[in-house]
Parts: sequence; C-alpha cells; structure tokens
Amino acid sequence: MSTMVYAREEKLEKLSQEEIISNTKLVIQGLEALKNEHNSILHSLLETIKCLKKDEEANLVHEKSNLLRKSVEMIELGLGEAQVMMALSNHLNAVESEKQKLRAQVRRLCQENQWLRDELANTQQKLQKSEQSVAQLEEEKKHLEFMNQLKKYDEDVSPTQEEKDRETPKDSLDDLFPNDEEEHGQGMQHQHNSAAVAAAQQGGYEIPARLRTLHNLVIQYASQGRYEVAVPLCKQALEDLEKTSGHDHPDVATMLNILALVYRDQNKYKEAAHLLNDALSIREKTLGKDHPAVAATLNNLAVLYGKRGKYKEAEPLCKRALEIREKVLGKDHPDVAKQLNNLALLCQNQGKYEEVEYYYCRALEIYECRLGPDDPNVAKTKNNLASCFLKQGKYKEAEILYKEILTRAHEKEFGSVDAENKPIWMHAEEREEMSKGKHRDNTPYGEYGGWYKACKVNSPTVNTTLRNLGALYRRQGKLEAAETLEECAVRSRKQGFDPIHQTRMVEILKDADGDRRRSRESLSSVKYESGSETGEEA
Repeated sequence: MSTMVYAREEKLEKLSQEEIISNTKLVIQGLEALKNEHNSILHSLLETIKCLKKDEEANLVHEKSNLLRKSVEMIELGLGEAQVMMALSNHLNAVESEKQKLRAQVRRLCQENQWLRDELANTQQKLQKSEQSVAQLEEEKKHLEFMNQLKKYDEDVSPTQEEKDRETPKDSLDDLFPNDEEEHGQGMQHQHNSAAVAAAQQGGYEIPARLRTLHNLVIQYASQGRYEVAVPLCKQALEDLEKTSGHDHPDVATMLNILALVYRDQNKYKEAAHLLNDALSIREKTLGKDHPAVAATLNNLAVLYGKRGKYKEAEPLCKRALEIREKVLGKDHPDVAKQLNNLALLCQNQGKYEEVEYYYCRALEIYECRLGPDDPNVAKTKNNLASCFLKQGKYKEAEILYKEILTRAHEKEFGSVDAENKPIWMHAEEREEMSKGKHRDNTPYGEYGGWYKACKVNSPTVNTTLRNLGALYRRQGKLEAAETLEECAVRSRKQGFDPIHQTRMVEILKDADGDRRRSRESLSSVKYESGSETGEEA
C-alpha cells in the first residue's frame, strides 16, 4: 500500500515539474520575441528622430522612444526572472532526483524489514515447536523414571520393608488404606495387620503393592513440599489406570484417594472433595457399601469437611465409617479407636461434650487394652479428653489426666516414681509450696535432684500436656508451678539437654525468679491448647 502511494505522489510531482518547465520556456520565448520587436521599433524611431527637425513631432517621437525603452527594460527584467526560474527549476530537478533515490532506499529498507519480520515469525514458530518437544520429552523422561522406580520397588521391596513403609507416620496423608496402622508394638502390629488384611480379603479386594509403593512416594514428595512432582505423578498414574482398567475400578478409586489427600494438603478442598466423592461412588459400586476401603474414604471425606468447618455434614460420614469398621474389624480394633477420636473432635467443635467424653473414653479403653498403656495414642487421647474437660470447666478431671500423662512418661524414661525420682508436676507443686513461704529459707533448687530430667522427655504430646497443665495451674493461682511447667516445655523443645545444659538448669531457674514476678500480671490471658494430635484432625 505504501509503495503505491509513493508511486502516485512521484507521478504527480513529476507532471507538475514538467508543466512548470514547459511554461517557463514558452514565457522566455515570448519575451525574447517581444524584446526583438521593441528593439526594432526603437531602432526605427531613432532613425526617424535623426531625419526630423526639432519641433513638436520630434518631441512626440522622443516620448514614444522613452516608452519603448521602459518597455524593453521591463522585458529584460522579465527575462532575468525567467532565467532565475529556470535555474530554480533545475535545482528542484536535482533535489527531486535525490528524493527519488531516498525513496528507493526507503522501499528497499521496507522490503528488507518485511523479510526480517517473516524470518522472525518463522523462527518463533520453530522455537515454540522446539519448546513443546522439550516439554514432551521431559514428561516422557519423568514417566519413564517413575515407571522404572515402580518396577524397582516391585522387584526389590521385601515384606519387612513394606511394613517399615506402612509404619512411616504422616498425619496429613494417613488412613488411606484400611489395613495401614500407626506405630504399635511389633507383636500387636502383626496381629492387627493380619486382621485388617483378612477383612480386606473378605471384601474381595486387596490394594496392589504397586499402588502402595506409589502412595509411599507421594507421601515422601508431599512431606518435602514438592507438590509439583507429586500431583503430576498421581495424575499420570490415574490416567494409566483408567486406560487399562476403566474408570469404575477399585484401583482407580485408590488413586483418586491419593490425589485427593495431596490436594487436601494444598488446601484445595473443592477439588479434593470432588475426587473423594468420585472414589466413594466407585468403591461402593465395586466393593460394596460395608467394605473397609469405603470406610477409609468416608473418613477422609469427613476430615475434609471438618477442615472446611462443615461439622454437621462431616459427622454422619464419620459415624458411617465407624459402623463399617466396627462391623468388619470388631469393636475393639485400634482403627475403631482412631475413628472414635475423629468423631469426638467433630462433636467437640459442635459443643456436644457428652458425646465427646463417651467417644474419647471408649477410644482410650481400646488403646489401653489392645496396644498397652505406653502406646503414644493413649497419651494423645488422654490429652484430647482433658482438653474437653477444660472446655466444660471440669478442671479437676483435666488435672488428673494431665498428671497421669506426665507420670507415665516419666516412669517410661526414668523408672518408677519414689521420693528421689519424682515427675515434673510434683516438683512444680513443691516449688509452689516453697514460694508461699512455708519453706522459704534460700534452699538451692539443686536439692530437687533430677527434676530437670522431665525436660528430656521430648514428645509433642508431653510438651502440649506441660503447657496445658501450666495454664490450668495459672487458672488456679499456682503461678510458681505454672511457670515451672511452661519453662520446662520451652526448654525441652529448644534443646535436648546434654550434661552441660543439665548443670546450667539450676542457674537458669534462679535467674528466672525476677521474670516470673513480671509474668504474674498475665493471669487474665490464660488459654488452653486443644492438643489435637490424633491420627487425623477433624
């Protein structure tokens, strides 16, 4: 378009310049003829003046000759102007020729620019194709590495290794498989696993080892925060399963469960709920409504609703999962206790404290009978039950449970309790009595022997219990005892207490007296921790 416009403008300018030049030449020719004519007339008048006498006729001829001279001068002036116009026209022609050259260069540059644009577009297309090819190759490489890793696990993993994998604790992705257990004693664990496997076989479906291996890989990636690897891994495996087995297959439901729990860890609750509902529908259709896998999916869905604050919607799902597990596994199975813990947490968030106490007490009874009093789940459940008592204002009952937890932890680490080997809460109460002036005689704290040993019990449940019992002591006005427990919790969490730290603890406590006086002003801001350290949080 621009080339056509340039050509048209050049044509018009060329025509106008040619017309000017031709008109100028005609004017010059006319002026030359007029000049010659005037010169001849003037010459004839001069000859006539010579012949005439000096009279009036001679004056008249002189006047005419003067007029003719003026006319000749005007003609010469016109000729000069015409010559200037001719010179100007020649200059304009030179400028125009230069202009034509520049326009030719502009056209050439425009053509080169267009060619470069075309080359750039082609190069960009090739680059995009190359990037797509690279991305596809990377995905294929990841898939091949994943398949190779699965093959390696399928070939090399022994039963003992599978048990270790099942024992790996991961709260955010737990309860995926109905026969996976928390950390129990070795003998008890073998017994419960056998019962769960038998229950799964009664339902006609057992989760393949390949999916168990994939579950462990996903847990590993998710625990490291590498969701960009875990999510594509699940999606690729889900796509392969749907191609080989169809959508309505138990393995597809298991894969949907895994992906849903990864989404739950990322707080993508809407996507997770959609996947869990789909998995629930498949398992009910293929395995039956009373299968342990259905209970696992119901429990995961209930936990998801609980995290979203939908406690009323979560409670019936959790109760149905409890009924299935009681029916299949028996009413005294640890998985039933785990389900009772989740149901108690849901009820506690709705203020149903009578039901909460019933569920926690029943779960505690199962754990103590089947797993023993030293199992971590016993302390966790007692801590949760004590938190329920606190919310109802039952401080005495909560205090008894907290002291039981700390006493049991102390006995497990340092032996039975006697006059020389007391748990931390006893030392805290003794210091409270001394602070009231009954034995205020500057006795050094070192006489309390190994009270600092309790700080070495570095367990999340024990730390939570120390803080909660300390808050309860504050509520009762036992400030010295409260600060002792709180300081013990802080120290045990910050450091493992080697012998150097043990010898320094007495000095730390002496220096802490001044700080305690200032901290006593904070009585109005007492808060209790719920200690939600069950297998799954609702």
